Amino acid sequence: MMQDVEIIVGGSLEDGAAFVAAWTASECCEDVTPSRVLAFESWEGLSAVLTGERYRLLRHLHRHPEPSVSALARSLGASSGGCMAVWSPWRSPGLVDRSGDGVRATADRIRAEIVF
Repeated sequence: MMQDVEIIVGGSLEDGAAFVAAWTASECCEDVTPSRVLAFESWEGLSAVLTGERYRLLRHLHRHPEPSVSALARSLGASSGGCMAVWSPWRSPGLVDRSGDGVRATADRIRAEIVF
């Protein structure tokens, strides 16, 4: 099941709408479905991670899951090592998944909020 991912740039943890909503719901004894929120201190922090090349890779994987990193590299016309360097930073925050059925994006949509 795919989910939306929210990216917050700037502000403080309390500024995050997802955080506030989850906190409020948990105080009312409601079941809380964890949403995926990635927070960046600054625009520079986000742009260092979400480069144009990485964005294109996420888009490709969303539309065309691949059976392997090698197949992904061939589809993108890149080397496996180069593709892995672009792809790897998205594994930890869970935006891409590499499992028995291949390599795929895990989000249908990424929404960004910039707090001044």
